[in-house]
Amino acid sequence: MPEILVTYPVDKKIRNYLIDTLVASGDVTFLTDIPKERRTSEISAADVLMAWNLKRELKPSELPLISNARLLQVLSAGVDHLPISKIPLSVTIASNAGAYGEPMAEHVVAMILAIYKNLLDRHNKLVKGVFDQSQNRRLEGCSCAILGFGGIGKACARRLHCLGVKIFALNTSGKTNDPVEFVGTIKDLEYVLRLADIVIVSIPLTKTTRNLIGSTELGWMKDNATIVNVARGDIINEKALYEKLKTYRGFNAAIDTWWAEPFGGGRFHQRYPFLKLPNVLGSPHDSGNVPEIMSVAVTYAAENVKRFLKGEQISGLVNRSDYA
Repeated sequence: MPEILVTYPVDKKIRNYLIDTLVASGDVTFLTDIPKERRTSEISAADVLMAWNLKRELKPSELPLISNARLLQVLSAGVDHLPISKIPLSVTIASNAGAYGEPMAEHVVAMILAIYKNLLDRHNKLVKGVFDQSQNRRLEGCSCAILGFGGIGKACARRLHCLGVKIFALNTSGKTNDPVEFVGTIKDLEYVLRLADIVIVSIPLTKTTRNLIGSTELGWMKDNATIVNVARGDIINEKALYEKLKTYRGFNAAIDTWWAEPFGGGRFHQRYPFLKLPNVLGSPHDSGNVPEIMSVAVTYAAENVKRFLKGEQISGLVNRSDYA
């Protein structure tokens, strides 16, 4: 039977789920249970690793030990944190694509509506005794460019369609079966940015997408557009976005993923004072953090492992060359 090694700490509920779900596919072992003297042999024997953050779960000296593994299944949707160049080439890497899409899409729509309805400003004015009944904006009839039309992007599109928003999608293939006004690739970035009232960034951070949105790309956008980032901060050039927001007060940004984030909570520091601007709405990288989300994420990952061990097509397959 294949050896499946879970390298990250799990609670009793998830532990039992993994054992029950994968019992027919392989023997499940948890690295946190293994005595120090057996770590080397257990890591070397693993056919499949299920990891959250490999750099924290394995020592640098232990990474070469996974050369016998056939699959590294990551629990996170993004893999930009992985030491990909140090992972043996024989190991297939899979992200947890789509696992967090539904709650993240709700968060995206909430942020867009908060901006379009000017909720934060109206609330603060009410606190000061100002009863501002000036007009707000409607979503119906707006155009939304979604950069990265995977699990998150498609979940956003489904919700925005219900509000009468037209979807212009970009993905790697330039094809989709979902109902959209337009689908293209990154080559069509200028086209969709120029026409979009709303831009949702849900594309993975790779060597190609780092600083994908800079001063030129922000210049293509309408001066009253809204950009929402739930992917990674470094996809948008930090200084360029700050300058755009400071110069054009009708331009709005909803930022969930930041350029410098404290790990596991802690104090949040900004290089540019985004949150002092009236046209910025922020959240602390928690768009997918809802009750039971880890159970959902583990389910996605476990099903992917089962498909892999059956020789079936898996989701979230990582192209190493994107991260070289």
